[in-house]
Amino acid sequence: MNQITCELFMTTMKFYSSISLIKFSWDQVATAFWSRYPNPYSNHVLTEDTIHQVTSGHRLFSKRLLTKTNSMPRWGERFVPGPRYVCVVEESIVDPVSKTLTTYTRNIGYTTIMTVEEKCIYRPSVENGDWTECEREAWISSGVYGFAYALQKFGLERFKKNTARSLKGFNHVLNMLFPQELVQEKLQFHTKTEKLRNTAKAAKDLAASVVATN
Repeated sequence: MNQITCELFMTTMKFYSSISLIKFSWDQVATAFWSRYPNPYSNHVLTEDTIHQVTSGHRLFSKRLLTKTNSMPRWGERFVPGPRYVCVVEESIVDPVSKTLTTYTRNIGYTTIMTVEEKCIYRPSVENGDWTECEREAWISSGVYGFAYALQKFGLERFKKNTARSLKGFNHVLNMLFPQELVQEKLQFHTKTEKLRNTAKAAKDLAASVVATN
């Protein structure tokens, strides 16, 4: 899976962007999106609930509430006296006509300590129409006086780790839902191998017939 990343530090927030390549079609990605959890890489996701869903025209609008664990470094535990979990709102728009799946995610707990906002756009890859490109942008901010920079830096590093786990988990689910893709790749490999063998055999037979004629 290919990925391009960019980071930018600003006075009030951290900005992160990346483009990842998922080797499944957009239709498969849009289908598997609703079955991402649970997976072996999502132990930090505790619950997920769809709280609103409506179709407008050809687009599907959804809003989901997720509960995730919220680990902190020892020096930051003073800011989180309560339970180590946070509620996250995920809003999404599925447009099958333009073949885009857009998600907006933000935490609604501990916002006075840190806010993480994320936008993802899944669309068919320009490189390969049978694959899907995920363009991800994130903004991490903190208003804690004296600790804002440290909290933003910690939040960015944790976000990148969670993103890597999320992509691994998503690919795991895709492989579980669409195992024929692996079978198809093996079939294509064996077909190409068989063609090469036949070509080599034909060339050998031709060479033998030429030698026999002479």
